Amino acid sequence: MRRRTFIAMAGTGLVMISGAYYLSSDKQNLQRSDITEEQAGNAFLSTDERVILQLASLAPSGHNTQPWFVKHIEPYHWIVGNDKSKWLPAVDPTQRETMLSIGAFILNLEYAASHFGYDCQFILLANTNQDENIVEVKLIKSNNSNNYDIQNLKDRRTVRSNYSSEILKKEDIDYLINGEQEFIRYIPNSSKENQWLNEQTIEANRVQVFRDDAEEELANWIRFSSEDARKNRDGLTLASMEIKGATAWYLRNFYHKADVMKISFRSKTITNVEEQVSQSAGWIIITSKDNSVATLLETGKRLQRLLLKIRNRGIAIHPMTQILEEPSIQKSLNSSIGISDTVQLLLRIGYIKQYPLPVSLRRNVDWFVRKT
Repeated sequence: MRRRTFIAMAGTGLVMISGAYYLSSDKQNLQRSDITEEQAGNAFLSTDERVILQLASLAPSGHNTQPWFVKHIEPYHWIVGNDKSKWLPAVDPTQRETMLSIGAFILNLEYAASHFGYDCQFILLANTNQDENIVEVKLIKSNNSNNYDIQNLKDRRTVRSNYSSEILKKEDIDYLINGEQEFIRYIPNSSKENQWLNEQTIEANRVQVFRDDAEEELANWIRFSSEDARKNRDGLTLASMEIKGATAWYLRNFYHKADVMKISFRSKTITNVEEQVSQSAGWIIITSKDNSVATLLETGKRLQRLLLKIRNRGIAIHPMTQILEEPSIQKSLNSSIGISDTVQLLLRIGYIKQYPLPVSLRRNVDWFVRKT
């Protein structure tokens, strides 16, 4: 479910330019707060429907592809669909991660609907990860009030840097896992399993960044310029990759897809991964009993429940699932970390001193809702 790590290209030769060029250049990273949700478009959507779907779309996805769409059958009666154009075949050839992302979307939808006084009735439609129609959902107005704080949905974000190496406190572990010990396991940074995961995450990244198909796929989802980011409202922006200052300015104005394929870019990515895995409290492992569609959707919901808990504890999580995406390394995962069930997610975890605001972009609701 990870968003591809990108290393700021420090040392690539920031150039001195004229003041006139600077004034006409792309000077600031585009982030979520810069985007206003347009209200024109699909007039058949009620206000509640529009807000609920916008909140659902704040779910995480690999490369921030947002691989969902919604078929609007009638008011408060929808089908959550699987958008083939958002698949990542190079790193997710079976659409396993796609199903995890759609599961997270469904949980957000359920939480948002309950906040506005609706119960959700779900019917699973899909038999495979490639099916277009995944889940049918009806929202039924309920007299039961639910005070779930939807600010949690709005505030969730992935943080990649400046993790403390302090091991998680027992009370925080208990809070995060809370009855899901069968599926969620914490591996502290003092363990040999943590060392293996660190080393093999670096190796898996090395294998992946030198696979041209995977690197080209990444290049297609990086939004270097603010114009490109605003036009697409998805993918990996410089803000979401935590690249700021002069380096970000240089990349916005001078970098393009072709630069991602250069050896220097690939090598810097590995350097960045090495630094990241050296800073954490360890890893969270999320497992499942099988790989059925229903199980993957539930695992995506389990991931999102976890992600919605961490901010108020000053904890960050960075999905780094390259081990699972590279068969040559994945084959030794279970035996190396002592887990027999299917590993679905590898999450680097750690305390951070200050939680930044969410910056990753989301498509307008009208862009992913279709009238049947």
